[in-house]
Amino acid sequence: MPLQNRVTPLSELVADPARGLVYGNRGCLHDDAGRIRRSYATRRWISCRLEFRGWQRGQLLQPGKFTELFFLDEATAFAAGHRPCALCRREDYVRFGELWQKLHPRRKGADAIDLQLHGERLTPDRARRTFEAPYSKLPDGTFVLHGDAPWVVVGPELLRWSPARYVDRTPRPEGRARVLTPVSIVAVLASGWNGVVPFLHPSAARRASRRAVRTRSGARPRGASRA
Repeated sequence: MPLQNRVTPLSELVADPARGLVYGNRGCLHDDAGRIRRSYATRRWISCRLEFRGWQRGQLLQPGKFTELFFLDEATAFAAGHRPCALCRREDYVRFGELWQKLHPRRKGADAIDLQLHGERLTPDRARRTFEAPYSKLPDGTFVLHGDAPWVVVGPELLRWSPARYVDRTPRPEGRARVLTPVSIVAVLASGWNGVVPFLHPSAARRASRRAVRTRSGARPRGASRA
């Protein structure tokens, strides 16, 4: 039976057999029986390589350990409000911080980033926060709600997300979008993001550029996800 540890662009945790291309965590979300009991346990929401230094994971959702999460791709992780891990994705973490400082000069370091993102992804009552922006201004990799479903912006199109792949396409609309990806991460994407984990799942590649779906090798993180 699939574990409830796949993350949607809405930050929800669902059970699905597909594992996706990006790994991460937001603390221990499960009880001793492996049942999900909370949506997060810390403000430090990170995304990681699937592999790192040959480290091997044991059984998933072990009692008292962080909950291993899986994302379709990095665009999904960004939409859910996760930023790069400082250990297994050190270069990405540094680059993200550099772009972040240009946007938020007085908010430097992981704690400041995590605090800012926490306010951008959730309202005080823990509901999902969204914002509006013109479709024409959204960079590739931004997730929007379109017809109450999450779709990602890729060039002139929107692609509908599913746990295993992108399943539908439609022309990018005119007008204003209800944006899921936190506003500061949208600004980072607009600055020209290029990380070491797959940015878009290969199912997005029919008209997307090769650069957008490029996969680089990494290693399986375990302790890495604590950074």
